[in-house]
Amino acid sequence: MTTTATAKTINEVGVDDLYRAGGGILTIDEAKHIHQIIKQAISKAKRSRLSATEVWKEVVGKKVLKPNHPHSLHQLVYYSVYANWDTSINGPPLYWFPSLQDSKLTNLGKIMEIHGPKLLGTSYKDPIASFNLFREYTVRHPEVYWSIILKELSVTFHEPPKCILDTTDKSRPGGTWLPGSVLNIAECCLLPSIHPRKEDDSCAIVWRDEGDDDDSDVNRITLKQLREQVILVANALDRTFTKGDAIAIDMPMTVNAVIIYLAIILAGCVVVSIADSFAAKEIATRLRVSKAKAIFTQDFIVRGGRKFPLYSRVVEASPHKVILLPVSGRNVGVQLREQDISWKDFLAYDNQHQRPNHFTPAYLPVDSMINILFSSGTTGEPKAIPWTQLSPIRSTAEGWAHINVGVGDVYCWPTNLGWVMGPILLFSCFLTGATLALYHGSPLGRGFGKFVQDAGVTVLGTVPSLVKTWKNIDCIKGLDWTKIKSFASTGETSNVDDDLWLSSKSYYKPIIECCGGTELASSYIQSSPFQPQAFGAFSTASMTTGLVILDEHGVPYPDDKACVGEVGLFPLYLGATDRLLNADHNDVYFKGMPTFKGMHLRRHGDILKRTVGGYIVVQGRADDTMNLGGIKTSSVEIERVCDRADESILETAAVSVAPPDGGPELLVIFVVLKKGFNQQPEKLKTIFSKTIQTNLNPLFKVSNVKIIPEFPRTASNKLLRRVLRDQIQHELSVRSRM
Repeated sequence: MTTTATAKTINEVGVDDLYRAGGGILTIDEAKHIHQIIKQAISKAKRSRLSATEVWKEVVGKKVLKPNHPHSLHQLVYYSVYANWDTSINGPPLYWFPSLQDSKLTNLGKIMEIHGPKLLGTSYKDPIASFNLFREYTVRHPEVYWSIILKELSVTFHEPPKCILDTTDKSRPGGTWLPGSVLNIAECCLLPSIHPRKEDDSCAIVWRDEGDDDDSDVNRITLKQLREQVILVANALDRTFTKGDAIAIDMPMTVNAVIIYLAIILAGCVVVSIADSFAAKEIATRLRVSKAKAIFTQDFIVRGGRKFPLYSRVVEASPHKVILLPVSGRNVGVQLREQDISWKDFLAYDNQHQRPNHFTPAYLPVDSMINILFSSGTTGEPKAIPWTQLSPIRSTAEGWAHINVGVGDVYCWPTNLGWVMGPILLFSCFLTGATLALYHGSPLGRGFGKFVQDAGVTVLGTVPSLVKTWKNIDCIKGLDWTKIKSFASTGETSNVDDDLWLSSKSYYKPIIECCGGTELASSYIQSSPFQPQAFGAFSTASMTTGLVILDEHGVPYPDDKACVGEVGLFPLYLGATDRLLNADHNDVYFKGMPTFKGMHLRRHGDILKRTVGGYIVVQGRADDTMNLGGIKTSSVEIERVCDRADESILETAAVSVAPPDGGPELLVIFVVLKKGFNQQPEKLKTIFSKTIQTNLNPLFKVSNVKIIPEFPRTASNKLLRRVLRDQIQHELSVRSRM
């Protein structure tokens, strides 16, 4: 197994090993009990070809590994179970397994049980056995799938669509979806519905402010209260702006931010999403590209008990008008420009309005723009990506089908409306009947973990770097996260050991990996509750999504072949963009891509590795591939093995550079050490070389190791390997001239 080197196999692990790994929490009697369960599992599985999987499944199923046990104990059992696991033969080691009974109770499972026999005939067996067949059917017949799913979401049309999909316009490779339909997607979020069950007194949002007494009750707002607040803001907007105006939001994802977001769309205006971490120059670029008429923001941001100015940063970007909210209390804590207005004054007129709780939504065609989001902008000007009313339908359907979000769930994901996960989270709650959970503060400390416990969060979304921090500072020790039925993860490649830690906090619930893009309004590959799961891997393409993995000549590999290559997406994709505001859409997503079965494939830019068994691992972007001694590999693959090569390592980044005088690419590993650890680059170079040659390829050589305090990242926390690559390229160039 490539994730770690372990001294013992599970057969060799004894009671003393378990007791020591228990770190003083585990009693000797508990160690003996766990050892007994392990021995029984080994005996039960010894005749199975995949005996390691059966052992792990049996041990986890008995719940003898507790969330409060030290991570060292979970590590000992997991890594010793899979010590001799050969991924080249068996695929990645599995940690979670679906239950047939539970699968039939999921959102998608219920649909499959009803429609599977009709659509697949006698080929349909059950949600687990027939999942791949059913998903493949949705790729061939997306119009059938969407006609079913639209009835499961809280989507009400003012004028119904003429059909689900129209492919007659050949200038639109993505097709025309729900033509002729008219609606207001924000109104769909706010109105009660019979199916899914949303009532006026249903809890719409649960939240807590950082710094509040952690022992106090969480705050709640009902659907009716949310609707009244949104209508209040929509009336103020309607008095001040014109339908179609672009209005920006640059503030943390608070209850007020959500209200403003929905109100802008309800009023027929367009949200401009700007992350609250951006510098003034980046804010100005987004205001200019979107032609925003105004911006909602806060006077300050409170994080970790500290107050940071936000209004001053926004003003530096020279917006036309600012509507300013106070971070706390009723009055803002700064002096306003002449053209700006406080939140209190902005709403004052409508508090005296004769019908403050009434507003007629702007009903618009389904392909009308509701939100302008931006790519990370790691190179050049960020792409301005328009979301239409189709986008929330797509993103919600993915959460409904793959994460199983619905009525009764409390869904939390630390994010921001400036990034795509913000709107996805918002719509995934309000269009399925789930409760949105918001923590007004930093997710890096114990306060957030306590909120997750107290709010009764059932679905917790993360990014891998956040999980790494939680694990390293042990901030949720003593908290109860066992109400969580599934985790979700996106944004960057997951670390196996960090995911082992996270999953263990809720008795090894699945982590639904999600990989997609703002321009897709969804994930194109995900995990599934109908398939066994492996840490850091995706088990399937998402519903209706067709894709191929291309070789270096642009030829698709067979679907059942283990391979590595750039992904090509089938163009028929409800919710995907058909235009960009500041770039040529065809040039960005289609130009230079091959055709497949008469379809012009859509570019996404990810390099995927398909393993034995059909699991998918993201190997980075197309520009993160490297050629080492004539062998192609990726930064991510090298980082996976280096991250666990030594206990001093917090994280690694692998880049390759061409020597100034030519020759083979040189492999350079950048390292951030854990707090309190010291290590020498030359020693790490030896350790990395051995690890890489043992686990990846004996021909790969590490040229250099650089220890740095932190990695350069985008505002959305994506690692900027390009910056590291440029840095080492510059050093080599200077050295060659000396």
